[in-house]
Amino acid sequence: MSMSSATAAAAVAPASPWFDLATILRHAGTVLVGQLAVMAFGITDTIVAGRHAEASLAALSVASAIFITVSVGLVGVLQALLPVWAELRGANRPQRMGASFRQSLYLGLSASALGALLLQHPGPILVAAEVPAHLHPLISDYLRVLALALPATFLFRLFSILNQAMGHPRLITWIQVLALPLKVWLSVWWTFGGWGVPALGAVGCAWATLAVYVSMLGLGIWLSRTQDIYQALQLWQPLERPDWRQLAQFLRLGVPAGLTVLVEVTSFTLMALFIARQGTTASGAHQIASNLAAVLYMVPLSLAIAASARVSFWRGAGNEAHARQAALLGFGVVALLAALLAALLWGFREPIARLYSEQPAVVALGSGLLWWVAVYHLVDGLQCFCLFVLRCYGVTVAPLVVYSLLLWGAGLGGGYTLSYHGLGPWSAQATPATFWMSSAAALTLCTLAFALMLWRCLARWSLPSSPPQATAMR
Repeated sequence: MSMSSATAAAAVAPASPWFDLATILRHAGTVLVGQLAVMAFGITDTIVAGRHAEASLAALSVASAIFITVSVGLVGVLQALLPVWAELRGANRPQRMGASFRQSLYLGLSASALGALLLQHPGPILVAAEVPAHLHPLISDYLRVLALALPATFLFRLFSILNQAMGHPRLITWIQVLALPLKVWLSVWWTFGGWGVPALGAVGCAWATLAVYVSMLGLGIWLSRTQDIYQALQLWQPLERPDWRQLAQFLRLGVPAGLTVLVEVTSFTLMALFIARQGTTASGAHQIASNLAAVLYMVPLSLAIAASARVSFWRGAGNEAHARQAALLGFGVVALLAALLAALLWGFREPIARLYSEQPAVVALGSGLLWWVAVYHLVDGLQCFCLFVLRCYGVTVAPLVVYSLLLWGAGLGGGYTLSYHGLGPWSAQATPATFWMSSAAALTLCTLAFALMLWRCLARWSLPSSPPQATAMR
């Protein structure tokens, strides 16, 4: 089926709540499988580094935090294009989607160049965070390799976002799933050495990441040239010169969204840098907690991607009532699953911690942190969903302000104060738990603020006199 016929079929499909719910769940389930496969890349590296040496695990924890801090805001700029392309799909303009995608390549390559430049110079960050000096060379080597991987990573991400907007994430999921065994094999081989390759330690995991993303991008390019679902988009037309007007529109939507994600993730990942001064045991335990939090985050993230694609589709089709219906259905599903996953994590926190490390001290501290991760996830899922749907309505600046004040101020700042200075009657307690406690409290306030924004937004745009769509670039 061509893209235009598929879009036409979707446009006349029944718009009952059950149909929208089934569409969102099917889309989210497919995205989730792929996201979990990619998250398993990180889990693999954590386990492999933990088995290699405690110093390797500690270095990986810090290096991963820096990499995520640099890359996630740039990825957030790209991810903000999802509602743009989904609205064009709802408006049945596939060729316009293809032209918009070609323009986004300029954005992806520019983002990868900026990210690579930052990753090449981690020294000031390591010194400011008081990371132990003996870890600096290993962390720097790891990040230099990941800098080489950024172009392939970001270009593949753009292709993935396009598929999400089209409502066809299945091919991307297959690529990600097939890449997982390759990643496991290469990480183990290059970390421990063998077959003529010297043991590279944690840096071997970085080389494995580079090889895997280059392979994924190559497969994505092949699919885009051979699969029928891309024909109507005419992706392989000659690349036009940069359309500065359109790129400026991308940035107006993407930069606030990217900065919002950057604030969110840095409030999370900078914990690793501040915790690093507490020693390798604390860093290893925090790596376990942060990795589990990231894995759980994939569930609401997948639902948010699917729901926002559906909301934007209906907005592009000019049906605001169905867009509101899709948003409310998604919110309910996210709330239910967040509660279920938090309960499971709390109940099995010690066995889960043992999967990551054989060090008794790391397991003991890590299992204690997972209690706070369970609390954190309860609100993390809801704020993630609200944030994605708000972008469908062009709301990006207000969440950035809320995040900056609460996550950086109350969350990260509060955790640092409780850990190293004390607050009022509470004396300083140099433990990762203070950071997780403060972050969970701050994220709760963010969730309440975003839910209120979303409710007001849905109420406004559901009125018969609602203004025309604000996010589609026609």
